[in-house]
Amino acid sequence: MIEDQRGDYPKALSSYERSLEIYKIALPSNHPDLATPYNNIAMVYSHMGEYSKALSLYERSLEILKIAPSSNHPLLASSYNNIGMVYHNMGEYSKALSSYERSLEIYKIALPPNHPLLAKSYNNIASVYYNMSEYLKALSSYEKSLEIYKIALPSNHPLLATSYNNIVMVYNSMGEYSKALPSYERSLEIYKIALPPNHPLLAKSYNNIASVYYNMGGYSKALSSYERSLEIFKITLPPNHPDLGTSYNNIGGVYDKMGEYSKALSSYERSLEIRKIALPPNHPDFAQSYNNIASVYHSMGKYSKALSSYERSLEIYKIALPMNHPDLATSYNNIAMLYYNMGEYSKALSSYERSLEIDRIALPPNHPDLGTSYNNIGGVYDNMGEYSKALSSYERSLEIYKIALPSNHPLLATSYNNIAMVYYNMGEYSKALSSYERSLEIFKIALPPNHPDLGTSYNNIGGVYSHMGEYSKALSSYERSLEIHKIVLPPNHPDLATFYNSIAMVYSHMGEYSKALSSFERSLEILRKSVPSTHPHLIILKRNIEHLKSRF
Repeated sequence: MIEDQRGDYPKALSSYERSLEIYKIALPSNHPDLATPYNNIAMVYSHMGEYSKALSLYERSLEILKIAPSSNHPLLASSYNNIGMVYHNMGEYSKALSSYERSLEIYKIALPPNHPLLAKSYNNIASVYYNMSEYLKALSSYEKSLEIYKIALPSNHPLLATSYNNIVMVYNSMGEYSKALPSYERSLEIYKIALPPNHPLLAKSYNNIASVYYNMGGYSKALSSYERSLEIFKITLPPNHPDLGTSYNNIGGVYDKMGEYSKALSSYERSLEIRKIALPPNHPDFAQSYNNIASVYHSMGKYSKALSSYERSLEIYKIALPMNHPDLATSYNNIAMLYYNMGEYSKALSSYERSLEIDRIALPPNHPDLGTSYNNIGGVYDNMGEYSKALSSYERSLEIYKIALPSNHPLLATSYNNIAMVYYNMGEYSKALSSYERSLEIFKIALPPNHPDLGTSYNNIGGVYSHMGEYSKALSSYERSLEIHKIVLPPNHPDLATFYNSIAMVYSHMGEYSKALSSFERSLEILRKSVPSTHPHLIILKRNIEHLKSRF
């Protein structure tokens, strides 16, 4: 139905329900043709994020189809597939997997071995494994899907491009960006040949390429691809289509990373406006919008506004999702992170532990998100000075990452970095240096040479050398960090202020006060342009400058 495709869900729902009324009058209660309108209504509810209603109607459709003579009819497989899709969106991955696999079994009996619907089934199974972070299983199923499509379809069919996209998405999540980017570009080439110049799938392809650049820290390239995606969507879609909201959301994410907070906020708010028109009031995408707006306020140091938006996001998720959905865990995690930055560690710990409880129920025992939860709890204990508990949590996180991820995944580097940070706080500088250097080794393999995380690694190593009194080594590391960040960040990004501040501190320790003052003043100049006048970092920096001037 056109209204459904255009995102006009209330009109689509009204039309499908009228169709169902007519069928009910004209046909017996379990006539096979009744399954179709139930299915269509369910599909609209699914698009609206009303998953319990969708599930109920898909199950009614399935009941009717089960009465039909053939137990292995393709329509039954389609029904199981749709039910699997709802469970998938609800975060109930084991139920989703079960339904998708039942669908695949029926298709294998009913269809030829290389029928495109079999490829679709493998694709759906792969997507569940992907969300469970079982990346090798996901990759295997996506590759089976691609093999079938290669046999069944012409060489430039759009579904082949979609298959390449999915395989690359897995590589992207595994941190294997060098494998991800060429395949996304191959996918885009196919779409350009097979589709009109402004087809929505081209927009999605540019979006995927942007996501790799984003993960690689190539924010200007990411922005360019996201904006190209948005241009296409503006031509092909109605002005308030949900995909436009997603595009503005993605652009906001890049501006957020670049420290251009006003632009980020503007894009996120435009995304929210579109979603308010296009979606029901408690759709999960609303929660995402409020969460992202909160993250910008968080970065700007406007903690009360951030907390309000994070809590609004959580309220929506509580209404829209099952009580143990992973997105609820993410919401508690974000609130915890805010409390952490506000120095309210007991509240942060409580929210992080709630997040961990949900993840333990919702996810496999070695899912990377569990590793992240332990990592975050470790961070709170670290700041509370409970170093043994911090170390224990960080090491548990590292154990999970070692099982779940490739050996040079960036998250492993993050784990070594955090363990190093505890040793640093405990004054065990040689152990800290060893872990920071292991972290740097992984980042050098996993990331492009000027990725911001490499810059952060050099900064951390510089901090250890500084505390060990090896100021020339500290200065060298801090300056390498600053070089990298100057390349990847806008000239007035607040992180640059932090690096100038670190260099100033080393010069101060070396007794080179004029150089120290110069670096402090450069830091102050950046912060005045990038953060509010009441930001805590700005206040601390002014005190440091006053203190240094008193020593001249």
